Amino acid sequence: MAQENQLSEGISSFGMDIEDGVQDQMIQYINLLAKWNRTYNLTAVRDPKQMITRHLLDSMSILPYVKGDYVLDIGSGAGLPGIPLALCLPDLDFTLLDSNGKKTRFMTQVVKELRLDNVSVVKSRVEEYIPDIKFDTIMSRAFSSIGNLMKEATHLSQDSGIILAMKGTYPLAEIDEIENSDELVEVIRIDVPGVNAERHIGIVKSAGMLTATEKHL
Repeated sequence: MAQENQLSEGISSFGMDIEDGVQDQMIQYINLLAKWNRTYNLTAVRDPKQMITRHLLDSMSILPYVKGDYVLDIGSGAGLPGIPLALCLPDLDFTLLDSNGKKTRFMTQVVKELRLDNVSVVKSRVEEYIPDIKFDTIMSRAFSSIGNLMKEATHLSQDSGIILAMKGTYPLAEIDEIENSDELVEVIRIDVPGVNAERHIGIVKSAGMLTATEKHL
């Protein structure tokens, strides 16, 4: 019960109300990740206890900033932050995008075993991905700099859509690379229970309306 208690306490620290059944699915996801990780090296985090804080709770920390009906997770890897957020937000439609075959196979297995009807997995490079819809929220946990994410992802965003870039320390150098960053990007510090390191989120506003002249990348 240690993992369950750790997760429940972390969720309470956020002030969130997540159903027990959803929390059970999150533990099932972490157990699958730990199992696959022994063979496929999907994440550098090996300890399931650390996976609770560094993967589940870290992913859930951006939940209040997700908006709209259609969400894209770029470079989702082992399904982070997409799978934890999709579990918390079952009414939203999530697409998990990654170019690595072993990672998309793992995510596909998770979707099947957890019966995630609101999640699609796509194997593609972001610049080659041409979906049928555009997204309200585009997010990434480990894709690249904020500027590169803007450059690669704006064609996938609704005009009023946003980009959420998860970062560690305050991304000063990345912000300095972006022209008109004060108008385009807001950086917010977030606290993750059990994680002592700094965490920030960069929010790119009206991402779909950015033009080449508005970016200095």
